[in-house]
Amino acid sequence: MNPDTFKPAHFKWDYAAGVATVTLNRPERKNPLTFESYAELRDTFRALVYVPEVKAVVVAGAGGNFSSGGDVHEIIGPLTGMDMPGLLRFTRMTGDLVKAMRGCPQPILAALDGVCVGAGAILAMAADIRIATPATKTAFLFTRVGLAGCDMGACAMLPRIIGQGRASELLFTGRVMSAEEGERWGFHNKLADDVLAEAEGLARSLATGPTFAHGITKTQLNAEWAVSLDVAIEMEAQAQAICMATKDFRRAFEAFAAKRTPEFKGD
Repeated sequence: MNPDTFKPAHFKWDYAAGVATVTLNRPERKNPLTFESYAELRDTFRALVYVPEVKAVVVAGAGGNFSSGGDVHEIIGPLTGMDMPGLLRFTRMTGDLVKAMRGCPQPILAALDGVCVGAGAILAMAADIRIATPATKTAFLFTRVGLAGCDMGACAMLPRIIGQGRASELLFTGRVMSAEEGERWGFHNKLADDVLAEAEGLARSLATGPTFAHGITKTQLNAEWAVSLDVAIEMEAQAQAICMATKDFRRAFEAFAAKRTPEFKGD
């Protein structure tokens, strides 16, 4: 993937100064997801593993909404006519999008506004940092269409973000979580009126940092979910030793000694 020339078919892509902005761009339908957009988003995040020029990613929605989730006519309707193998192919494919987002080394920032529901809420959940407007309404509404709340990793990830009891309520009821609740509970890192500017500003700041080390941090945040404290400490000892062998670590020391700001290069 060349970030300067990449032209996806199912969402908007902008790239500048190390920051890629992915915009779900069907505003007339509140940016729903389709079979094709799920797959293209998955493939894009997988490809970013091998694109060091992209140092941070912002995911946003066009037209004052983030995403209304799976398109009712283009996804929900066809699913009702599928056999079990077909349904399982679909659910594995959507779960692979979350795996790809968690697996790409770049920090992902979700810029949320308006409707953020269903699979849209899952995309927000899968990001590393979430910034929302006060008008953002988030709902994991799978139960409203007769499905379980355990969609695309929600039962694993959401309790780790907001706690077991709060996650249980949202996943059982499918109710809307207000922006204020989301910030208070830790789902939203921050509320802002100009959410895209806020997210892209933070992304640019991260892009000027030690990006190799950021990738290690993200890897460890993922890997340490299911290990003991002793194992986690050893994993972090090895990971930090790797970072201490980088040129960025030496650059930071030399800059500190010279009383100047370090210029990180990700190596």
